[in-house]
Amino acid sequence: HLAGSVAAIEMVDNLIEHHPEDRFGKFFHDLRAEIHADQEKLRDLIQKVGAEESTIRKAGAWLAEKFGRAKFGDTGNGVELLQVVEGLALGITGKSLLWRSLEALAPNFPELQGSDFGQLEKRAQDQFGRVEDLRMELTREAFCS
Repeated sequence: HLAGSVAAIEMVDNLIEHHPEDRFGKFFHDLRAEIHADQEKLRDLIQKVGAEESTIRKAGAWLAEKFGRAKFGDTGNGVELLQVVEGLALGITGKSLLWRSLEALAPNFPELQGSDFGQLEKRAQDQFGRVEDLRMELTREAFCS
């Protein structure tokens, strides 16, 4: 999940680069800030349980995002932008499920106690809702215009 967050931030940074002042700019800036906060929480949890971040996985996620960027081009508009937003929606769904799983495990692991996984899951669900709204808007524009 940490590697996925690295890729997500790279994807969102690319979107911000291509949409700095248009109707998507603020949306992607706000989403990036939330993904970064979730990433920091995950790093904190990894440290608390005594695990280590996988440099190889993070590098792999970074490379996957770079290859995806080449595939999707500049994500300026249309179907390419829709595909990137769909990828973000999938990642956010996975994050929501991670928080739910950790909440179920927390009673058995003192290192996980004290984290409000329910609130983290709710934030992920809110993120998904906003991304899903954008995805549907982009779908209509890409295929109904």
